[in-house]
Amino acid sequence: MTDYALPDFERKICAPEDLASRLGQLARPLVFTNGCFDILHRGHVTYLAQARAQGAAMVVALNTDASVRRQNKGADRPINPLEMRAAVMAALQSVDLVTWFDADTPYDLIMQVRPDVLVKGGDWTPDRIVGAAEVLGWGGTVHSIPFLHATSTTQTLQRIRLANGTTS
Repeated sequence: MTDYALPDFERKICAPEDLASRLGQLARPLVFTNGCFDILHRGHVTYLAQARAQGAAMVVALNTDASVRRQNKGADRPINPLEMRAAVMAALQSVDLVTWFDADTPYDLIMQVRPDVLVKGGDWTPDRIVGAAEVLGWGGTVHSIPFLHATSTTQTLQRIRLANGTTS
């Protein structure tokens, strides 16, 4: 039997309590974004590549499973637990570090990371992006990136459910 080491990308996964020691290793300007990223699709990876292009490195903060459930996305959400979502996110070239938060917003993480660039998807106007005023206050920028692909995890799940003859 062959022994396999964990893939290098797994080193990008960082528990919130270890974040302070890892942030100094990341190039600046530093981009921060967050979300559930439950079932990764083309819209997600396009958005993440565009977000990363705003700086030299990017931190992605994932909602914990409990945090996703509090967002009322559906009783069975997230489909993929945090550990799996973090590994898939870390495997992306555009992502430099993956962490998570259990609160309803990533505000505390944003204050800890102090990104130079704060980014959310086009469904968020800059005035509604959590932490925007603070990032602007320390001289950073805030971006709402328009969606290029009309897709979502919710739509994907609806298609799967219809194909299986279920609605919930």
